[in-house]
Amino acid sequence: MRILIVEDEFKLADIIASRLKKEHYTVDISLDGEEGLYNALTDIYDLIILDVMLPKLNGFEILKEIKNKNINSKVIMLTAKTMLEDKLTGFEAGADDYITKPFHIEELVARINVQLRKKSSKANTDYVEYADIKLNTKSSTLTCTTNNESIDLVCKEFLLLEYLINNSTQIVPKDVLYDKVWGLDTEIESNNLEAYISFIRKKINAIGSIVKIKAIRGLGYKLEVSNEET
Repeated sequence: MRILIVEDEFKLADIIASRLKKEHYTVDISLDGEEGLYNALTDIYDLIILDVMLPKLNGFEILKEIKNKNINSKVIMLTAKTMLEDKLTGFEAGADDYITKPFHIEELVARINVQLRKKSSKANTDYVEYADIKLNTKSSTLTCTTNNESIDLVCKEFLLLEYLINNSTQIVPKDVLYDKVWGLDTEIESNNLEAYISFIRKKINAIGSIVKIKAIRGLGYKLEVSNEET
């Protein structure tokens, strides 16, 4: 799972990130409100740790915007403010939890784990599906439901196809796939993504599925049901 920390105190953000990486989370850091909002709106994060007092945009403004954009990330507000009014403002704006500074890092980790368990429990964590394909999220096995043929996916193949299935009603931009699978700060060649899409297409064809990954020129990729080659 991927977590975004929006916190202008770099040392604190780095301490939190280092601890969360030990929990096997993928972590990105934003040091001001504008960057934090930009990254949050990619909708690639399972949870956002959001400080209130930030340069450029404050945490309440960021929270309001990501809720207006229907971003599904869980949000834990992180601030030195202890006034009840501030907590109520955060909760009313859609925050899932609120922790005040100073805090014990283990308490924050516990609160994060609770929120992510809640998120997982609302979804079917065993598989995701589209048309006649079913992707097992525990074993990374892809199955065609019409003939019960299966094939295993490797890590990045799984992450790409899972994201495409979860966003099957829309065109997924290439930049979003780069960020979701390789991370915001990772520089990769564009043909790396195209190569993995090609691998997935071959595996979908190998199990006899009618699902296609269509490339939309200049925009990204979208799942479709078709008998024609894309």
